[in-house]
Order: sequence, then C-alpha cells, then structure tokens
Amino acid sequence: MLMPKRVKYRRVQRGRLKGKATRGNTVTYGDFGLVALEPAWIKSNQIEAARIALTRYTKRGGQVWIKIFPDKPVTQKPAETRMGSGKGSPEYWVAVVKPGRVMFEIGGVSEEVAREAMRLASHKLPIKTKFVRKETEEVEQ
Repeated sequence: MLMPKRVKYRRVQRGRLKGKATRGNTVTYGDFGLVALEPAWIKSNQIEAARIALTRYTKRGGQVWIKIFPDKPVTQKPAETRMGSGKGSPEYWVAVVKPGRVMFEIGGVSEEVAREAMRLASHKLPIKTKFVRKETEEVEQ
C-alpha cells in the first residue's frame, strides 16, 4: 500500500472537492493515460488494485506510472462510541482526485493492449474514467 513515510500533522480536515484539476492533467511520461471524470477520494488499496490489474494484463511488458499518491489521512472513530472526546484515529490514506486528473499512464505497449489494461484498472476504481492518448505537439517554423 502507498502511504507517506512521515507527515507534519497526523490528522487533517476533510476539505472540498470543487473545480477541475489544474495540475497533472496531461499525459507526460507514457503514451496512454487514464483520466478521472468525477471528483473523489481514491483509497490506497484501490490504487494498488488498479496497478496490479494493469501490470498483470500487460504481462509486465511496457511501463506503468502511477501519478496519484495517497497523502491525506482519513480518521474513523471506533464503532458504538459516543459523540465527543476528540477526533478519531487515522485509519487509511486517500488521494484527492479532481476531474481531468491523469491517474495512471502506460507506455511501451500497443494501443489495444493499453486500452484493455486501462479498462480492467478502471473497474477497480470508484469513479468514471476515460482512456486518453498522448498529444504530440508539432512545432511549426
């Protein structure tokens, strides 16, 4: 599972999921990417399940890049606990994902293989996603 080695604060506030992704919204490393179409918190175990689905389908051919990292702790209070007495303890880690964010990239494989691998990976995620191709920029002179 992905999680930070150390953090400045053990517990953080929930925040809001508004707006589109302004960073990480282009395919930079690989040839194909998987883009989020909805805002969500993606758990570390969901990221890991999607990564395993990608690498298994490609039979460890090509290369996979994970462009999201779960750096937000989510707390939970124990079951059947009365209200009050402070915030709960951190239970799991999430990555905050906004629409337009490229979550996974893959390179070194054909488009059909990449498309099917991304489809399998998207089934492991709790949001709608889209398969994208890298935009090659032609320099005009």
